[in-house]
Amino acid sequence: MEEARESLTSINGDFGFGGATDRRFAFSRQSSFQQPHTPIDIPAHGLHHHLYWSARDDKPSASLRQSSFSSFVFSVFRNVRSGQRYMKRLFLMISLNVAYSTAELLIGLFTGRVGLVSDAVHLTFGCGLLTFSLFVMAASRKKADREYTYGYKRLEVLSAFTNALFLLFMSFSLAVEALHAFIQDESEHKHYLIVSAVTNLFVNLVGVWFFRNYARINLAYRNAEDMNHHSVFLHVLADSIRSAGLILASWLLSIRVQNAEVLCLGLVSVAVFMLVLPLFRATGGILLQMAPPSIPTTALNKCLRQISAREDVVEVSQVRFWELVPGHVIGSLIVQVKEGTNDRPILEFVHGLYHDLGVQDLTVQTDNA
Repeated sequence: MEEARESLTSINGDFGFGGATDRRFAFSRQSSFQQPHTPIDIPAHGLHHHLYWSARDDKPSASLRQSSFSSFVFSVFRNVRSGQRYMKRLFLMISLNVAYSTAELLIGLFTGRVGLVSDAVHLTFGCGLLTFSLFVMAASRKKADREYTYGYKRLEVLSAFTNALFLLFMSFSLAVEALHAFIQDESEHKHYLIVSAVTNLFVNLVGVWFFRNYARINLAYRNAEDMNHHSVFLHVLADSIRSAGLILASWLLSIRVQNAEVLCLGLVSVAVFMLVLPLFRATGGILLQMAPPSIPTTALNKCLRQISAREDVVEVSQVRFWELVPGHVIGSLIVQVKEGTNDRPILEFVHGLYHDLGVQDLTVQTDNA
């Protein structure tokens, strides 16, 4: 046993974990917030055998990764087939959009109308993003594994961010199109896109009805699933507003209203931008690991002052808090204590403070002064 401890001490030193005074992993509380982890002695020969096996067996590990990826893809398709109602609704909406965009593309190619081809390409790109959202809905249900120890829930945040980014780009492109319509002569415009806009509006209104429970701009996200579903709703809503704007512009042009297309496209551009901006900020903040908005900064600072005020605490440093997904807050900090101090009461005090604030996972490192 002494040889095993010496071996582990040398390994810790090689990896920069310090000496006997380093208690980096002395206490780590997860969901229970009650008991510290019990140290486990690992036999030296077992550890060396594991390292030797990993070093020489690269090819089997590569094949295992390929096999796990294939099983992951198949499990995603199984989840889509047996998924919840929102997954089935999204699959139906994607099927409708694909059928419509394909028909529009073929008609545009055979008749030589560039406007129909351009609109079909736009719809195809939108269908790709919705397909990614559907894939994420299924993939996020997979449990955590050795490679993704926190699970796949953050894929939902990434999907929502991608949808928000696409909608911001669409808002910008509509603004450019409005400027282009202002510069050129509107009398040269073709109004055959009215039928396409009406059909597209009908298809998107089906999607709006499917995700009507998320019909709010500033939605309070309880979890990552809400964020992804809200992004899908905003996607189809923005497409509906765009189609409605084109229909209104065509009607106003038919009754000789000046600059009707400029006005309608400009209003649609502003409306889409205002709709998607809160989602873009929320998803971007999570991906950048911003301080959790669910916990006030004043509350975090108050906890930090209470910890620093203890007589046995010398310094508190590297305090970091962020959201893995909406509703799941993670934090870490280093507490420097006086020499010879029992750190367990300090650890329990720190975990109790932040647990009351809603921090689910907290890692505290204690070092001797």
